[in-house]
Amino acid sequence: MIRVLFVCLGNICRSPLGEGIFRHLVTRAGLDAEFEIDSAGTGSWHVGAPPHHGSQRVARDRGVDLTGQRARQVQAVDLQRFDYILAMDSENFADLNSLARNSKTTAQIHRMLDFAPRLGMRDVPDPYLGGPEGFDQVFDLVEEACQGLLAAIAQERGLKGLPTG
Repeated sequence: MIRVLFVCLGNICRSPLGEGIFRHLVTRAGLDAEFEIDSAGTGSWHVGAPPHHGSQRVARDRGVDLTGQRARQVQAVDLQRFDYILAMDSENFADLNSLARNSKTTAQIHRMLDFAPRLGMRDVPDPYLGGPEGFDQVFDLVEEACQGLLAAIAQERGLKGLPTG
């Protein structure tokens, strides 16, 4: 089982999109049984809440299902449970690395956009206070990074039938 966790600040905008898009790609590749996919936030403000309506809208419009997702806060145990942890921005990345310094970790912690280098960006912007176009932009960024992530995992783990680069 390959375990992947997407992390943003509140777990209602960016990381639910990461979880949903990556799950959609994994399902389309017929690899559901190979993966456990989840998302979490570094903060606790929205624990138990569904994804933001903007994330739900853009996901639904593009055929990605976010129903059933509820916000949760990342825990130290996640650093042992998951193989890959994807931070949506530099602040989330720093918070995760700080948590990793204070606990045992086996996870690879990356910035989400490390898997979309052609974009020339390091951080997925937070669309929380922006308009609908912000959610569309975030979807595009996260989708490209999820494709790169799946290709990287396929190459690293020797998964068959997937692009590896």
